[in-house]
This record gives sequence, C-alpha cells and structure tokens, in this order.
Amino acid sequence: MPYSYLDAIDHARVYEIARETPLEPAPQLSKKLGNQVLFKREDMQPVFSFKLRGAYNKIAQMSDAECAKGVICASAGNHAQGVAMSATKRGCRAIIVMPRTTPEIKVHAVRGMGGEVVLAGDSYSDASLHAQQLCDENGMHFVHPYDDPLVIAGQGTIAEEMLRQTPQDMDAVFVPIGGGGLISGMAVYLKHHSPDTRIIGVEPVDSAAMHDSIAAGERIILDQVGIFADGVAVKQVGKHTFDLVQQYVDEIILVDTDEICAAIKDIFDDNRSIVEPAGALAVAGMKKYVQREAMQGKILACINSGANMNFDRMRHVAERTEMGEKREGLFAVTIPEQPGAFLTFCRMMGDRSITEFNYRLSNRGEAHVFVGMAIHNIEEIQLLQKILQDNGYAVMNLMDNELAKLHIRHMVGGRSKWVQDEVLLRFEFPERPGALLDFLSQSAGRWNISLFHYRNHGAAFGRVLVGLEVPDNERDALADFLDELGFSYVDETDNPAYHKFL
Repeated sequence: MPYSYLDAIDHARVYEIARETPLEPAPQLSKKLGNQVLFKREDMQPVFSFKLRGAYNKIAQMSDAECAKGVICASAGNHAQGVAMSATKRGCRAIIVMPRTTPEIKVHAVRGMGGEVVLAGDSYSDASLHAQQLCDENGMHFVHPYDDPLVIAGQGTIAEEMLRQTPQDMDAVFVPIGGGGLISGMAVYLKHHSPDTRIIGVEPVDSAAMHDSIAAGERIILDQVGIFADGVAVKQVGKHTFDLVQQYVDEIILVDTDEICAAIKDIFDDNRSIVEPAGALAVAGMKKYVQREAMQGKILACINSGANMNFDRMRHVAERTEMGEKREGLFAVTIPEQPGAFLTFCRMMGDRSITEFNYRLSNRGEAHVFVGMAIHNIEEIQLLQKILQDNGYAVMNLMDNELAKLHIRHMVGGRSKWVQDEVLLRFEFPERPGALLDFLSQSAGRWNISLFHYRNHGAAFGRVLVGLEVPDNERDALADFLDELGFSYVDETDNPAYHKFL
C-alpha cells in the first residue's frame, strides 16, 4: 500500500513541542499591493523556525529501542536546533555535526538545547559525510533535514493549521524551497483539501536546485549555491521531495538578493519581526508574482519560515533593501575634473535626492564618481540614464552589477598622486531632501574637491567626508568660509587613518 502523506500529517506528533503559529494579516503590505496578504509566523516557533515540526515528528515516532541508540544529523542552522531540542524532549542522545565554519552563536545554541556538537569540514557537504560515517559506526538513526516522509509530514501540519485559521479559501500560498520538505508536506495537504489554491515555491536565483531539477525532469546537482539565503542553500533536492513537488506544486519563482532584502523590510514594517533571508523568500516571491500577474483583491499567504538572523548581516540587508524596492539607482558617471562640476551635476538632477556620492581625484582631466539616486520605479533608471547621456555624461548603470553593489561602492578612492594641499573635513548637517545640493551650493566651487563620500542612511543628520585642495596661504579664508557655512564639522586632516589609507 502506498505511503499516505495525508494520514501521516493528520497523525503527526508535533504539538508536544511545537506551537500552532498565527496566520497574521499584513496590513501595510496588503494596502501597498492591493491584495489581502497573510503571514504564517513560523518564526515564532521555540527554535524560531518550522524545522522543529519535522524533526520532532520523526524522533517522536521512533521506538524506545531506536531512541536508545540516539540520533544524528548534519546541519549548520535551523535543523540542528530542531533535532537537538526534539531529542532532549524525547530523552535520547543527539549528535549534531556542524561545519567548522559555523558561527559560534549557532554552536552555542545547539549545545544549549542538549545537542552534542561535532565540528567537521568546512562545508555542509563535509559535515554530512562525517555524520553518515558516525551514523554507520555507532548504529545511530540519521534525521534527514528534508528527504524523510515523517519529516515531510511534520512540516505539512502548517497547511492544516492555515486551512483552519482562514475562513475563506486562499488564492495562493507562497513557500520557500531549500531541499523541498516544507513545500512537499504543505502541497500534498493543500491540494487535497483546497484544490483551487495555487502552491507557489520560491527559491533564490543562485540556489535554484528544485527549479532547475523540475525543468530538467530529474534531480540535478548544482555546481555551487549562493550563501546569502543559507537556510535554503542546497546543491541537490531530495528524492521524495522532488516527486511530490513535480506532482503538487504549480510553479516556482526565483528571486534575487535585493528582492529578498526588500521583503525582510516589508515584514519588519508590518510586524516588527526580523526574519532571516530564507524566511523572507515567500514574501519576495509573492510580490514578484503579484506584479507579474497584476493581481488585485486576492488572498495570498506567505510562510515566514525562520528568524535565525545573525545580527551582523542586518547592515548588508539594509544596504540592499532600497535597490530591492527599486527606490535607488546606482551609476558610474564621468564628469569634468574642475571646480563646480559636482554642483552642476546635482543641479541637473533637479529635486531628486542623491543617496550616495563616492569620489576620489584620479587625474586632472575627468572624474569618475559612484553615485546613488532616489527613484520611484525601475523605469526612472532608464530616464535618469538618458538625461545624463543627453547632457554629455558617460554613464554606466550598476543596478545589476553585483561586484559594484557588494564591494566597489565601499572601495572608491584610495591614495592619489594627483592631490595637492588637501584638507579633509567631516561634516554633519540636518538630513532632508535637497540637503546635499544646498551643501554644494554654499561651497560654490571655491576650492577643488579632491575626495567626496556621502551616504544617506535615513538618519536625522547627513554625514559627508570632503577633501579640498587648499593652498597654505588660503587656510584662513577656508576657516572663515566654514564658519559662515554653519555646518557642524571636524577637521580630519591629521587623522592617522586618513594618512594611512587616503
């Protein structure tokens, strides 16, 4: 008799440790998109991830004899914590094999839940091989993160909850995909009990193992996977999950890093929770789907699958959000190397806010600047590029240049053999639309600008670092000018970091 996932989901043992999470409305996102958007809050589980459901359902249904041998798994993230907590609840030994590169915060979390951590290798693949070796040597039971019917059934309980929690049929449910365990269990249940609901998986464009496998008609192995959404970074999906996705999932949407970051912000804006990149995949895919289909008035549910976010990643998320929302354009622009060129450039932009301006004098003929500008939509990128080109500027659109967005924007400049008599000044001024233009207008090109760095951080004060070429006999005039300017500033000319790097 074939395995019955429906029966397994109905009899899953998850609530001895996991909780029924709310299906919450997202009012701000709903209003913005013109649809009723719902968040399934799996980030509110005791381990801040849905993974606890599948891990406990597997371990809870082991016999006492099997449990006595202990369990083992390989994971650097949410599955590790789910297995550790589940094994402790059941009273059996758990060995969690993690790569040596795993952040200490995750290692401590697993140990705090009762797991015995073994560090092996530099990647998940290395850890998994070592876990299988330990499993064979010790006769322990391997708890797979996704390719196990009981794990899949445990994740499927999310769908059962959602159908009870909303009085109307959902038009579409968006689910993140890594190895496929979550979407497999949910899709089986939803397609049986709510057949008109579309099941849409979401993967990162650089970790599209399921999408590419479905397209190929067989499980493929990716050469490499992106690590930003590390919770779904798998090179090969499961055998069980591949079959179930083929049968029950309607579509898989791919999203990029900027779109994921924008979705993290959307979730925060509605409920003040900070989900991990994998946890925001569903919202990112939903937004893309709504735009593509021009949907209005539908009920759309997204699985917020986890919130195990490293604190130091939030700076990168914030940096990329504006591009994900298509509210910032990035360009490399060549302008004349002469006093007043910055001011002329800014005036040409009119009332558009410049969000970033990075520049370092490189030669006396022309200046290459890295500039960010506030936009309202993607069409404005082409319009800005045309305006600049029509005014004689050489322009390069950097919106899709990953190197520029990740590294170059922070590396513009360095030492310059061309600079003479430089004074380095760090300014603060009240941040508002047009503040940068006002600043440049008041400086009025009296001295050549040899270095310029500005980034709008959405704070109350704008921060600008400026290098000016000021001969010694004009330093008193500069001091008088700065007093008249009225902006708070610090003279950094003697700063040792400036002398070392700039």
